[in-house]
Amino acid sequence: MRIFFFSLLALVLVSSSAFAGGGRAYPLGAEAFLVGAAPPPGLTFLNYAYFYQADELKDSSGDEVKVFDEVTVWAEVLRFIYFTKKNLFGGYYGQHFFLLYVITDLDFKAPVGPKHKKNYSDASVPYVIYSPFLLAWHLYGGKLHLVLDIADLYIPLSNDEKNNLASVGRNFWTIEPVFAITYMFTPQWAASLKLMYDFNTKQDDYPTPMGVKVDRTPGQEFHFDWSISYALRPHLRVGLSGYYYRQVKNDDFDDLDKYPAPLKMALKDMEDNQGRIWGLGPGVWYQHKNTFFSLRTQFQFGARDMTEGYNVWFKFGYIF
Repeated sequence: MRIFFFSLLALVLVSSSAFAGGGRAYPLGAEAFLVGAAPPPGLTFLNYAYFYQADELKDSSGDEVKVFDEVTVWAEVLRFIYFTKKNLFGGYYGQHFFLLYVITDLDFKAPVGPKHKKNYSDASVPYVIYSPFLLAWHLYGGKLHLVLDIADLYIPLSNDEKNNLASVGRNFWTIEPVFAITYMFTPQWAASLKLMYDFNTKQDDYPTPMGVKVDRTPGQEFHFDWSISYALRPHLRVGLSGYYYRQVKNDDFDDLDKYPAPLKMALKDMEDNQGRIWGLGPGVWYQHKNTFFSLRTQFQFGARDMTEGYNVWFKFGYIF
């Protein structure tokens, strides 16, 4: 029974903050080609369409644990970026705002969870994202591009469903400093990297697979997106993109001494769960005047305490 509980915990890491170690706010692999090359002063609109599917769950040793049939996630993300012509520390100052809608579907092999069902699903807006301070630099004649984001603020809407294993709602904040870089080695070759580190605030009434709710502070997380691309034509690129994620600090559960010893031990084991995973896959990027598109897929590997599957990203952008 205990191994089942922790297998279930690892499964839901992919689709929601419920039953998850860390905050898991950022959708892994969201950025890739030319991510450090910020748009020019003015308004830019981006739309990200996301699909994720997995039918394997890996434990802390990387072995498959067969407790579910499939997890599927769809997401639509709207992003608005505005850079001013104001120069600060040699870079352009800006802000950005995200609004997202997420659909999650979980299929199990047997009835599980608080509702004792084989299927859980949810569709909601879990949070909005806002950064009040972006700086973008374009250096060395356009060869080097940098973006500093002092903190993306994941602002919860407190719409989590405590008895729904697929719920993507949140009742805690994530604060995520970001640094992105793109370097154009030649007019054809470019490499990009986006580095992120997540700090999470306290979460009340965190639902555990054991049927009790605890207050916790989700552990801190480090992750990055990267890409390397080649220009077949000035406005057409192909390449590889990937990501790495790792929770670097344990969750911290409050007031565990009030529980019986076996339950207390199981909860302490949950605190120690630190998921990690890699993703890698091909993609294409195209620009026409003020409009640009990218289509990418990434296959996961090296999962620990997480599901392992694949994703598809379609990104559309327009510079006003």
